[in-house]
Amino acid sequence: MRILKPVFYSTVAMAMLASCKTVSKIPVPQGSNVAINIPAKKAELTDTEKNNWMHLDLATDTIPGMSVNKAYEFLKGKTGVEVVVGVVDSGTDLKHEDLKANAWVNTDEVPGNNIDDDKNGYVDDINGWNFLGKIYKENLEYERILKDPSIADAATVAEVKEFYKKEVDKAKTNKSRYGTILGGVTKADNILQKYFDKADYTNQEVAAINTSDAELNLAKQTALQMFSYGLPSLAAAKEELTKLVDSAEKTISGESLKTDYRSVLGDNPNDINDSPGYGDNNTGHTKKGESHGTHVSGIIGAVRNNGVGMNGVASNVKIMAVRAVPDGDEYDKDVALGIRYAVDNGAKVINTSFGKGYSPQKEWVYDAIKYAAKHDVLIVNAAGNSGENIDVEKTYPNDAPDLLNEVSDNFLTVGAMSSNFSKNLPASFSNYGKKNVDVFAPGVQIYATFPDNDYQSISGTSMASPATAGVAALVRSYYPELTASQVKRILMNSGIKIDLNVVKPGSQSRENPEGELVPFSSLSVSGRVVNAYNALRMADRMVNGR
Repeated sequence: MRILKPVFYSTVAMAMLASCKTVSKIPVPQGSNVAINIPAKKAELTDTEKNNWMHLDLATDTIPGMSVNKAYEFLKGKTGVEVVVGVVDSGTDLKHEDLKANAWVNTDEVPGNNIDDDKNGYVDDINGWNFLGKIYKENLEYERILKDPSIADAATVAEVKEFYKKEVDKAKTNKSRYGTILGGVTKADNILQKYFDKADYTNQEVAAINTSDAELNLAKQTALQMFSYGLPSLAAAKEELTKLVDSAEKTISGESLKTDYRSVLGDNPNDINDSPGYGDNNTGHTKKGESHGTHVSGIIGAVRNNGVGMNGVASNVKIMAVRAVPDGDEYDKDVALGIRYAVDNGAKVINTSFGKGYSPQKEWVYDAIKYAAKHDVLIVNAAGNSGENIDVEKTYPNDAPDLLNEVSDNFLTVGAMSSNFSKNLPASFSNYGKKNVDVFAPGVQIYATFPDNDYQSISGTSMASPATAGVAALVRSYYPELTASQVKRILMNSGIKIDLNVVKPGSQSRENPEGELVPFSSLSVSGRVVNAYNALRMADRMVNGR
């Protein structure tokens, strides 16, 4: 096996370090341009590896994690400062056994007195703020534009109308497709329940079935296929498929266009100055299905080494919950104010694991990104899960209105990768872009916190983003002299450079099941995957010259 070497830095960078410039003015060194290619791990991951793979090291474990465990070896004897990470997301269960000790607490606010003690405009905001109130469901942005064309320009309205026609046609296909799959999964579940004489059979029990019965064998194969998608049970598969069928039916019928979810808040979502302080301080999940914010928060900052659940990436971290993302598309107003809230209340890193195809008030969000930059706050953003080239297809939020020129240098966009150090390294669903995706990080089957003291593995660039945000928080904790822009560049430049031809996300189809092979380096600006150990080494060299 070829052993990975530590990142080496250029002599030019070292000359810069020897100058009398302050640390905040030092350019970030370029990482090694030596690409890495080692034999792929052929053995199936153990349960321990599956639940911890993003923390592992490519050299020692042959698993392309972020070398988090190795990073903590490097940090032994060093002292960090506390870093607040704002999680702009769905509700976050900060009472979770593995999160409560790392929940941000607004010490300037007196709990429960119904007074805005710190005069920040938000009453009793102890752990953050909930910009959605009791809202759980929401329209998609294109539906809102269809309902009220005045919120968008004429070109966007015309584009949305054409998009809607395609969505209805797609929904008809999906209803039939998912309905057929749902029928097959339901039948398989009934057969397996009868075979095991129980409803809660395990994945391992299904895999162990050895039968010549054709019907039972088909049920086994159906279950194994669902498990391969990361679904923990056929009951969960039926639930997800039912949601997909219901969603398709609502698109076809136009039901969502008839619903106004926002009215319960009492604000005008198209006026950023209307009803300041709307929402409430209930930052937790409104129902068990609202798990996204909790999972994201655990990846960043679940309490480390407490003998419970799993380890977050970052120590010395406090999670500030900003509930702004519903089951549907987030409003630009909530996103912009959510970012500003996190900045104003001390966050040094903000994670934004959400996205949409239209953003009628995107200028509010760009202004919020620039506001964060002005206050030296790094925003780490998920690239999206459509398997698209976002140098061509716009997705929001982003930091480049024209997909080329950034509004500031504090916004880092992250694609998702798997634990397969092979052609299947990038997640098949991940968005990519040589100009607009900065780096890749672990985002497939990531084990982390779920509401009500639960833990599950799920996938998405939504997981890759907080993995990266956790590394950013580590760097900002131990090297607080570095600016948000410097930390962004460190995460990009210190990542492991990968020399592999990989399956381009979104390129596989029935006609081309193998997909299109492209260099991994073509999928992002850096051509790298985030590495915590290398990032800390680079930061240390910039600050201490060693």
